[in-house]
Formats: sequence, C-alpha cells, structure tokens
Amino acid sequence: MPRIAILDDEVNVGNSLRLILEREGYAVTICRSAAAFRAHPEVPRADACLLDVMLPDGSGIDALRWLRQTDSRGAAIMISGHGTIADAVEATRAGAFDFLEKPLTRDRVLLALKNALEQSALRQENERLRELVGEGPKMIGASPAFLAMLERATRVARSDARVLLAGESGTGKELLAAYIHRESPFASGPFVKMNCAAIPTELLESEMFGHEKGAFTGAAAARRGKFEIADGGTLFLDEVGDLHETAQAKLLRVLQEGEFHRVGGENSIRVAVRVISATNRDLSALVAQKQFREDLYYRLCVVPIRVPPLRERVPDVRLLAEYFLDEFCRRNNFKPKALDGEVFPILQKFAWPGNARELKNVIERMAILTPGERLGLDSVPLEIRLPKDSAARSSIQDARQAAEREHIQRALEQSNWNVSSAARALGMERTNLHKRIRALGITR
Repeated sequence: MPRIAILDDEVNVGNSLRLILEREGYAVTICRSAAAFRAHPEVPRADACLLDVMLPDGSGIDALRWLRQTDSRGAAIMISGHGTIADAVEATRAGAFDFLEKPLTRDRVLLALKNALEQSALRQENERLRELVGEGPKMIGASPAFLAMLERATRVARSDARVLLAGESGTGKELLAAYIHRESPFASGPFVKMNCAAIPTELLESEMFGHEKGAFTGAAAARRGKFEIADGGTLFLDEVGDLHETAQAKLLRVLQEGEFHRVGGENSIRVAVRVISATNRDLSALVAQKQFREDLYYRLCVVPIRVPPLRERVPDVRLLAEYFLDEFCRRNNFKPKALDGEVFPILQKFAWPGNARELKNVIERMAILTPGERLGLDSVPLEIRLPKDSAARSSIQDARQAAEREHIQRALEQSNWNVSSAARALGMERTNLHKRIRALGITR
C-alpha cells in the first residue's frame, strides 16, 4: 500500500485529499504545519508527499528541501492557492515532480500522484539494477569448498531467515551477503551495509536507528538510520561481533519486535528488514566469555554459513586472479593483459593470509608495475615468490579449529549425523556440540 504524506494547514483540503486517496487504496498521513511535518516519523518513509506552498510557520518548498536532506526517495508534489511562476520554478529546482493549483480536482490529483509514483519507482529500480549489473562483483569459484558454500547460500536466500556469515577477513563475506540479497524475496528492496567496527560506540545507536532533530549536539536535522533505510530490503551488519553491549540490547529488541525508536524520538517505527550479519571472530567463544549476548547470537545465527579462506580454495586462485586482472584493466582503460601459465603455481602455493582481498591487491600491483601485456614470474612480488615459512602464517587458533572441525565431522559421520550419539562419543553436552557445529560451519 503506497504511503502518502500531506502537508496543508487547511482542514477541508486535508480531509478531502484523505477521502480521495484512501478510496484509491493509499495510506494517508496529514500534517497541519511544517513543524509537525518534520517531527512525524512516517514522513521520511512516504512514497509521495503533497505539500502546500504557504504555511503558517514556513514554506512548503523549505519543507521539501528538508525532506531531501533526510535521504527520502519519495516523490513531491507542490500545491498552492495563489501560486506564481517563480514559486513553480523554485519548487522544481528543489526537486518537486509537479505543481498543482487550488482548487484541486480529483482526477488531476490522482493523475499527478500516479505519474510521480511511477517515476519514483523507475528511478529506484534503475538504481537497483545499476547496483546489480553495472560493475557489480561476481561470485567466482569452482572448488568443492566454494561450491558447497554457494549451494548453502542459495538455499537460504529463498527464505527470510537471518544468516550469520563466519570467515576470516578478506574472504568475501560482503560479496556473499549481496548475492543472498539478489537471490532473495527482498531483492527489489535496498541492500544497506553497516560496518559495526568502523562506527564510534557513541554514534552506533544513531547510525542504526536514526535520530530526531536536537536529539544531541550536532543533530541539526532528523535523520533516518540504517534499519529505516533498509525497510523492505536487506541490512548487512559487518563485524557484528564488535557491537557494544548497549547496541546489542537495542538490536535484539528490533529483531524480536520489528520496531524501534529514533534517538530522541517517542514514536515507534516498524520495519520489515532481512538481516545478514558477518564476523571474523568466534561468536560462540564470545558468548561463553559473556562478551556477546547469547539470546542475540541465536537471533542472528538462524542459518550459519562458513566462508572458507582462500588456502582451502586452491583451484579458485587462478580463476580469481584472471578475473581481478581483467576487471582492473577494464576499469582503468588499460590494454588487456594476461598472466603467464608459470605464474599460477606460484600463486597457488602461497598461503594468502589476507585471502581474496590480498590476491586482488597483488594482481593489481602486478598490472600497474608491468609495462608489457604479459605478466610473468618477474612480475610476481618477491614476498609471494619467496614466502617465509608458511607454517608461521597459520595461527595456533587456526590449527586448533581445523583439528576440532575434522574430529567433530568424523564423529558425526560415524553416528550417521545423530548429534546426541556424536556428543556421547565426544564426551560433551549435546547443546555444546550444537554450538560448536554452528561456530565451525560444519554441514552435512
């Protein structure tokens, strides 16, 4: 149901518009002043706004400018009882779609609104398609580990279940989250990213839920948060393990109830958002250490997916290297370059502690520093050709997790994946075994 916000101080005009629009299936919000318009939580989420030019406490054109500052994508139609050409020009410059003169007729209002909503929908669809097919990243790989991960992601994408992506830095967790969004029922909505580790703790709540004007020093205008912007789509919470305890409690409430308050606001805002989170930390260990809420962990980890490191995807190194080289040359208008066959064994032997991100950086450096069109052994950086002891690159924690994963996998297979039997064989509680299976990304 399209949402329409009306800003007009004339009671009769507002009531008439409400009657016309609600009969056509629109949800209508009416504000009698510019102050009420700015304070109403539904206004930034409206699909279209009808704004009177002359108001008792300001101008509808100023209200439109404020609306654009809130990142609202709704179409705006100006209405006036004594409009001038100058008003129409100023409104158009401020971003208005149309300018209607009073008295308003039913057919004229409905036609202008229909056209405005269609143009707004086309613009948003254009932005979404540009994001998906413009120069968007692709899922590259053919190794068993990659294909198993991709199959699991494709299955979960068809539902609205929350997903927790676990993997080392640089493995492509954000790329996988975008893939799940594209394959999901939420694909027509926005894909909004939020790095929980990159935002100062004191600003996290405002970034996540938005704030009202004057909520704190520097809040000169109301602002939508990531959850509100992602309404109808997917919110990707990267490095979710770094969330502060207070933010964890707020996030849990949204996931439980589907609603929240802006910072400094009193009205509840409901959203429909699919949440995908990612971490390079062991969340189950953080739960055991009381550093991450257990109830939030289970809310986020409905379906866990382990994103394998590049050292477990050796056959994919060549595919990724060729893709990164072609993509870099295209993006920078370089003549096409190619990697010599002798380069690939060197790249495949390297441990890649920085995973695919490190491989991409190395390939781009080789393309920049090699004058010719062929990248041979001399183009490979010295630290890749002559790496230090690879055993030193693997941490004790990595080795411990790999051994634990193999041990649990063997016990599960011997018990025909009966978790209770496997737990008895391993000498541990069934609930603890469930936690370790999720944390280690073990799948049947």
